[in-house]
Amino acid sequence: MSTGRNGGSKGARRGFAENADGGYVTARRGMEILSNPLLNKGTAFSQEERAQLGLEGLVPPAVETLEGQARRAYAQYLAQPTDLLKNVYLSALQDRNEVLFYRLLTDHLREMLPIVYDPTVAQAIRTYSHEYRRPRGVYLSVDDVDGIEQALRNLGMGPGDVDLIVASDAEEILGIGDWGVGGGAGITVGKLAVYTAAAGIDPARVIPIALDVGTDNEGLLDDPLYIGNRHRRVRGKRYDDFIDAYVSVATCLFPDAVLHWEDFGPANARRILEKYTGRIPTFNDDMQGTGAIVLAATLGAARVSGTPMRDQRIVIFGAGTAGIGIADQLRDAMVRDGLDHQTATRRIWPVDKHGLLIDDMSDLRDFQAPYARPAAEVADWSGEGDDIGLGEVVEHIKPTMLLGTSTVHGAFTEKITRTMASGVDRPIIFPISNPTERIEAMPADLIRWTDGRALISTGVPVPPITCNGVVYTIAQANNALLYPGLGLGAVVSRARRISDGMLQAAAEAVGGMVDVSAPGASLLPQVDDLREVSATVAVAVAEQAAKENLARTDLHDTIRQVRNAMWQPEYRPIRGA
Repeated sequence: MSTGRNGGSKGARRGFAENADGGYVTARRGMEILSNPLLNKGTAFSQEERAQLGLEGLVPPAVETLEGQARRAYAQYLAQPTDLLKNVYLSALQDRNEVLFYRLLTDHLREMLPIVYDPTVAQAIRTYSHEYRRPRGVYLSVDDVDGIEQALRNLGMGPGDVDLIVASDAEEILGIGDWGVGGGAGITVGKLAVYTAAAGIDPARVIPIALDVGTDNEGLLDDPLYIGNRHRRVRGKRYDDFIDAYVSVATCLFPDAVLHWEDFGPANARRILEKYTGRIPTFNDDMQGTGAIVLAATLGAARVSGTPMRDQRIVIFGAGTAGIGIADQLRDAMVRDGLDHQTATRRIWPVDKHGLLIDDMSDLRDFQAPYARPAAEVADWSGEGDDIGLGEVVEHIKPTMLLGTSTVHGAFTEKITRTMASGVDRPIIFPISNPTERIEAMPADLIRWTDGRALISTGVPVPPITCNGVVYTIAQANNALLYPGLGLGAVVSRARRISDGMLQAAAEAVGGMVDVSAPGASLLPQVDDLREVSATVAVAVAEQAAKENLARTDLHDTIRQVRNAMWQPEYRPIRGA
């Protein structure tokens, strides 16, 4: 039996409790059961359950298995003509029967992950207000700070009932920008679906939260059907007070919950994380998750190329939250490999839309400043106007690694790629922007331009590529390989906070699961193995938490504790209270 980290009854807010046999006990009956997605089994209720729960005549007479239901659901899924309609179908199934939804998703994870999350969820977010069907999660408004506590209490969940909260203010949704309340709701629900499918985070013990601070999207503000706050984004002290109120209430009501930040804008993401990271278990996937999964791929590439981390010269095109978050992780890896902090920082050259970051730029953000080059260092570079572009940086630096988070399609041109490849035997090139229409270069071109020497990871799924008789399996730097296991490890260990060491342990665990020695081998595991990857990551993270004295529970058998904590999409026996 699993009753939560503090002994709370699993699923208390959903109208049921777990008994000693692992089944559920509920006082609900009839349509109340069928309208509860965590209790509803549809045609899989046994005859005994139908009699005891008042379901006779409310479902068809056949008693089916979960496997049979999953076959029907998959056929219905395949019948949907577009990816967006597939997403709509799966969302409706989740609202109706969560066990069946997660069984279907788990059975077809590689196929369905791009549907329930990136990139298709971006399409669903764009139409959220027009396609709105039913609420899921919590909607907190900057215009009602005093109502935050009541909103969270309305869930009916106790202090030990929540493991994970994912919150977003939706300012930078995937590659599509500001999408207001629909972005916050859609992205957090999608993120938690991946947590559950990939790592078995119990769906009854999570909360998706849309932090509605307004929107600067003119299309939403002018849309009569928009269902969020109809005003410009609130910023400054009022914004900070709202975030602080949310954190204070959430940590008071749910003291063991991990707080995950998702798709915040660059002006807020880093400072929010830095404000709270030393106080509570908290994590920003866009900064830390992206950085850690790129680090995992980089460690594999370094093994193949024979160039240790301390000798890498890294150019990052895209110096926003994700790009600098990656830079931080790579810098720290160089420090662990023997460099001092300043020298490691100097081996990274971030390039933004205005060119190479230089210390005399007036618009540098605080998190970019450590990586800005001294103006005197580049005074004799030609530049274009006042900017030093990506091509010139590559020509001067001859990087061993070129990484893209710019969302500028085609930015890694043939000329830039060949220039880089002329100075290094095995160029490491990671165009990780997504979706596909925003990728810096297609892997097939990179392989061709480097005569098959490039070590590649992308942010989108790419089928294997054959060149000169070698089959290249392209690693997808998909955060789903890392953050679900990181979250699970933090939950199992009841970590006081999420440390840099835990992130490093997660990256090394992912990277250690593949053999990169074969020609064309992937630098990362495949998404098909996501549950196994997540379990491996969770064990490494939990053990690192214990090593750093951050665990608040006894880890006497970490592997078994992780496995036992992973929720399975299986029907439980249900009886009336």
